[in-house]
Amino acid sequence: MSTVARAVSARGELVLSTRADGVLELRVNGVFVMDTEQTTSERALARVALERSARPFRVLVGGLGLGYTTAELLADPRVEHVDVVEIEQAVVDWLADGTVPHGPDLLADARLSVHVTDVLAHLGAAARASYDVVLLDVDNGPDQLVHLSNRALYDRGGLALARRALAPGGMLVVWSAHPAHTLERELRTTIGQVRIVRVPVQLSHRDEEYWVYAATR
Repeated sequence: MSTVARAVSARGELVLSTRADGVLELRVNGVFVMDTEQTTSERALARVALERSARPFRVLVGGLGLGYTTAELLADPRVEHVDVVEIEQAVVDWLADGTVPHGPDLLADARLSVHVTDVLAHLGAAARASYDVVLLDVDNGPDQLVHLSNRALYDRGGLALARRALAPGGMLVVWSAHPAHTLERELRTTIGQVRIVRVPVQLSHRDEEYWVYAATR
């Protein structure tokens, strides 16, 4: 493993590394976040919303990461605009300058706007009914936080901000590395009907599952 890029922010250290096979891997404070090899679940997060939303015109994505969720959204011609909220400027820079090779083409899409801020703050400032779909992939799930401050995103107050930002019939979709029963309960209470999708993935030649929770207002 060799380091491609490194940055330090108020929240800690971000490292982009490449493995011997050329796969890029992103870690935050030593915690694995994602790589360019296994992107099934990042794409599935977008597809769950696209397949179940009749009008995914305006979309908010919490977490840019390596861009695969956003790319999946922009591949759908129905999507008119995507706001991506990413708290780490370095992540945006690495995509913009080609450190992540597919980044420049992705960020060049005229339908895309990237905001460097906290997603909870963005939701709090958003006008009512701003989005048809809100996607959250800022942690490894509500029980495996990249930053402890993100806990507020998954409690009733954070989910209420997401609900306020959703148009009637809109959908909030949350990614998790593990079953998240408390999140499911809070989604039913705060947003509405919940659909749970298991996403099979293969990690280091092991069969695993990730989880996507889709709640419709």
